[in-house]
Amino acid sequence: SCSRAKDVTMPAKLPVNFFSPRSAVIDLFRGQLDYAEQLRQDSEIVLYFFYAPWCGQSIAAREEIQHVASRLSDQVLFVAINCWWNQGKCRKQKHFFYFPVIHLYHRSFGPIEYKGPMSAVYIEKFVRRVMTPLLYISSRSKLLDFLSNYEPGVVGYFEFNASPQPPGYLTFFTSALHSLKKDYLGTLRFGVITDRRVAEQISLQHSGSVYLHRHANTSLIYPRDILNYTAENICKWALENREMLIRWLRPHGGKSLLLNNELKKGPALLIFIPYNPLAEIHPLLDEITKVALEYHKCNKSQAPEPDLQHLDTDSPAFDSSVTDAHLKLSETFSITKYPCCNTVVLPQWHSISRTHNVCELCVNQTLGVKPNKVHVPHCNFLEIEAALDSFYLQEHTFFQVISNTIECSNFLSFYSPFSYYTACCRTVNRHFLSFISSEKTIFQTPKVAFSSHGKKDTTQFSIPHIEDRNCFISDLNISSMNITGLSCRTNKTLNLYLLDSNLFWIYAERLGASRSTHLKEFAAIVDMKEEVHYVLDQNQSLVGSTLENFIKNFSVLYSPLKRHLVDDPSVHFQEQHVITEVTTHTFHETVFVSEKNVLLLYYSQWCGFCASLNHIFIQLARLLPPDNFTVARIDVTRNDLPWEFMTDRLPTILFFPHQRKEQSVKFPEDFSVNLPNLLKFILHHSSLSSSEPCTKECRHKESVLQQGHISHLEREIQKLRSEISALHQAHGQLEAQLSEARREEQRLQQQKHTLEKQHKTLQLHSEQLQATYDQKNQELLEMAEKLQELAEASENLLKENALLRILVAAREGKLQSRDEMKEPLQSEQTLPEDNSMSPSTATATAGEERTDSIGTTETEHSSGNRTQ
Repeated sequence: SCSRAKDVTMPAKLPVNFFSPRSAVIDLFRGQLDYAEQLRQDSEIVLYFFYAPWCGQSIAAREEIQHVASRLSDQVLFVAINCWWNQGKCRKQKHFFYFPVIHLYHRSFGPIEYKGPMSAVYIEKFVRRVMTPLLYISSRSKLLDFLSNYEPGVVGYFEFNASPQPPGYLTFFTSALHSLKKDYLGTLRFGVITDRRVAEQISLQHSGSVYLHRHANTSLIYPRDILNYTAENICKWALENREMLIRWLRPHGGKSLLLNNELKKGPALLIFIPYNPLAEIHPLLDEITKVALEYHKCNKSQAPEPDLQHLDTDSPAFDSSVTDAHLKLSETFSITKYPCCNTVVLPQWHSISRTHNVCELCVNQTLGVKPNKVHVPHCNFLEIEAALDSFYLQEHTFFQVISNTIECSNFLSFYSPFSYYTACCRTVNRHFLSFISSEKTIFQTPKVAFSSHGKKDTTQFSIPHIEDRNCFISDLNISSMNITGLSCRTNKTLNLYLLDSNLFWIYAERLGASRSTHLKEFAAIVDMKEEVHYVLDQNQSLVGSTLENFIKNFSVLYSPLKRHLVDDPSVHFQEQHVITEVTTHTFHETVFVSEKNVLLLYYSQWCGFCASLNHIFIQLARLLPPDNFTVARIDVTRNDLPWEFMTDRLPTILFFPHQRKEQSVKFPEDFSVNLPNLLKFILHHSSLSSSEPCTKECRHKESVLQQGHISHLEREIQKLRSEISALHQAHGQLEAQLSEARREEQRLQQQKHTLEKQHKTLQLHSEQLQATYDQKNQELLEMAEKLQELAEASENLLKENALLRILVAAREGKLQSRDEMKEPLQSEQTLPEDNSMSPSTATATAGEERTDSIGTTETEHSSGNRTQ
């Protein structure tokens, strides 16, 4: 029996160096994880770079790691480990789902996994954060710089006078490392204060206190009486209570729900800026941060001042005189003190000009009779709803046809004698709503008319529409109040996100950024719920005032922003085609501006049935006169369309008559899409008579048009006749080919019958051979049984022969012993005794003869048995 051959496998090649021997990185290309652990015991900061030699990401990150190692090799030990070789300990002990993987260790603490971009500047920044997780704050100015950063700050106060390491310092130090382990973006910044006077600036009195700074909300002190003072608890408390006014987004490039999860939270402002994490100053980022802080600062009474803008207002160092001046200004500018307002656009009731009455309705508790100072910490939706009810009951008093003045009116609430509502209205042209901060308009010194319960009053200050406050109150030098707290005064609150344009510019291009720009700065607002997004004009510089206007234009109910539609960049118009390819930018020009009848096909690349209609539309375009008709198509997956022209079914065919473009007609879905039906559909909807009577010149033009149609149709008929003759010739050639194919088919049929007969003969012969084989097989089985019987008989005979040999040998031994006994007896007898031979001697002789005869007989019998 033959055994199955064993599988032959080629062993893996031995690994080679992944990093250069001259590199500052120790390359353990055989996966010596145990040796890496020994190296870690002797170093304070260690970076492990786990890689796979075949991985493209590992190869790309190799240069970045070498660059970081060349800068930090004197402070950090860099170790690269091949975790793919199957004989190495790293492959046996570690089970990674992706490569490369970076782990950092700070002495015995770790591993801290780095999940950020595989860029040298980002890796170096993270390594430096692990090296120095705490920032030493030695003075009041450094404290201001630390708290002014947009990232949340955690400050610990420890007195180092009593001992080298005060109680709780190591715990606070470890909590900083825990934050880096849980949040690889490093959004939490940890600082330590050792000076009591500096600590008092943020109300820290006792050593070991921990302070969490927040810009728009109240700052917190770690509750040691409620929570245990452990590193995990401090880190968890800081992460849960931190304030994220603006957040970095860093997609890793693979499949991820990062963008989807963030955009589902609501409208998002995505800002793309070139960012270098190692740079000491970021002017553009500071300006964006300032806008974000003002946007989220809902409580204006706690608005920060320039000198102490990042200190707690409850601290003793806060300047009370500045606060009093601010409160006096708020009392004067009473409408903005309580930011509970709503923008209202009154319906257009006149057709003289395309203007609208825009009003801002505010709940005002500072006018009229009031018992004491009333505090309204939050905007109550019941109050604003009541204000809207009262406003719409008196909306006829706010209508203006055309007016350059802003009229403000106060009217009493129906629910409280101490609450008043203020409405400031003006007429606004739709094209005037795109405001630019640097542009000076006629509203710089507006005429304001203020009325209270129907009585005119003169007030120096008033609130116009929210977008134009920078034009009206510039003289007050409080332009920062334009956007302050806007996130709490609108139901279109924006979430602010930052992206590094050096890494993620492809997302900006997908949103509408120019590919040819050299300055990679871009901003866009994405609203997934409304399925729209708006793009900031790239001709404007990305500065704070531009962002403020962009945010304010989006926040108002009557938004002037124009929805950005994505265009297909792959369409080129250098060649003239029979069917016009329409994109987002050419849709209006091709369909509405053109004076031709337009037949538009909605299609998609994945739509198979759409592709089957191409030849029909090509024939249709050749039949229709190009001077009067345009056959076009648009890819709806690559181009965005206005709402009124969107469809959920493909393919969709729309016809736009040249005189009634707004009255587009859809091709019936129950009709089959073919050339005759399309021609009937087009001729029916393009030949509708106009309501105006046709003059002599009109008839002449119509006759000329008809003659042109007739001549065009005659040319098409001539083309069809030539095509028919060509088809006839092709038909004759096809007939000849078909006859030849038929003859070939008959020949193949005959060969098939012959082969079938041969197959039957072979099948009979095979059956005969099978019968003969069965017969011979039976005979062989019988002969095998007989041979088995003979073998058993032969075995029995052999056993008997062996027994007989044993018996003969035993008998011969007995006879030999008797002969030996007789010889001594005969030697003792003498000759006289021979003469007198007794009868006993004769008897013994006779006995011996008888014994010999018996032995001879037995011998012959045994010989006969052996012969048999």
